[in-house]
Amino acid sequence: MEKTIIIGSGPGGHTAAIYTARANLQPLMFEGFMAGGVAAGGQLTTTTEVENFPGFPKGIGGPELMMLMREQSVNNGCTIKTQTVDKVDLSVSGGPFKVFAGNDTYETHSLIIATGATARRMHVPNEEQLWQKGISACAVCDGGLPMFRNKPLVVIGGGDSAIEEATYLTKFASKVYLVHRRDELRASKAMQKRALENEKMEILWNTVMLDVAGEDVLTGVKLKNVKTDEEYTLEATGLFYAIGHIPNTEFLDGQLETDAQGYIVTKPGTSQTSVEGVFAAGDVQDKIYRQAITSAGSGCMAGLEAERYLAEKGIE
Repeated sequence: MEKTIIIGSGPGGHTAAIYTARANLQPLMFEGFMAGGVAAGGQLTTTTEVENFPGFPKGIGGPELMMLMREQSVNNGCTIKTQTVDKVDLSVSGGPFKVFAGNDTYETHSLIIATGATARRMHVPNEEQLWQKGISACAVCDGGLPMFRNKPLVVIGGGDSAIEEATYLTKFASKVYLVHRRDELRASKAMQKRALENEKMEILWNTVMLDVAGEDVLTGVKLKNVKTDEEYTLEATGLFYAIGHIPNTEFLDGQLETDAQGYIVTKPGTSQTSVEGVFAAGDVQDKIYRQAITSAGSGCMAGLEAERYLAEKGIE
């Protein structure tokens, strides 16, 4: 019987691991094996340079940052298994809970879920070749990098988040093109007004992306106007997807309360879920900020709350 199990190995999971390990709870973490389509360590492992995580004034590579977090978790007493959790049994409120990974079953008094959310991609032919070589799913994370400054950039999407990201990019780009497949935006009227009045932003209506151009780095985006069937390549140094994320909650099989998009619902100001003894941290419960630092902060909350929960139950 474990005291606490952590599912997920991004900043939220590792911060929870550090806090629970330092509280002598001997946490067991399942870091996943290509869970959600990414390596152990989560979305940051697909990011080249991280310049907005405190403590690294010159920036740090995403994979390197996650390896440092992993090392810190282990050094503090966390046991890590490179397995993907297939399902859980949360039928007993207050625990114990069951975690199933491969042919193995584990039991735990508390559970911290930090499985993140996977950015939706367009899956055009050359996308994988140029991913993080000009293509990103996070403007706030990558938009300020030197490679994008004073260059034409493209954003795919038509909702509030797409306009928010495109507006953010106008601080750095020479021009931002917002590509939208319809002739009207899905965003709120206020956000549409912001986009239409921004001189550095141009909306390409009725347009879809066919592919990306470039060998070592992105040089352009291949587009098609769905009304005229015109195909052309738009010169661009950066391409940003703003078409949503998929929270990695399928393995829960509906046992926790989630919102309409599948994000775990937590009690405001806490990491507590709808099942007593189960906590959630990181992007799996955050569809607003989705930053490494906010994920780490919520991991701290989950770790502290799990410790207090176990102490109240007399489990130390």
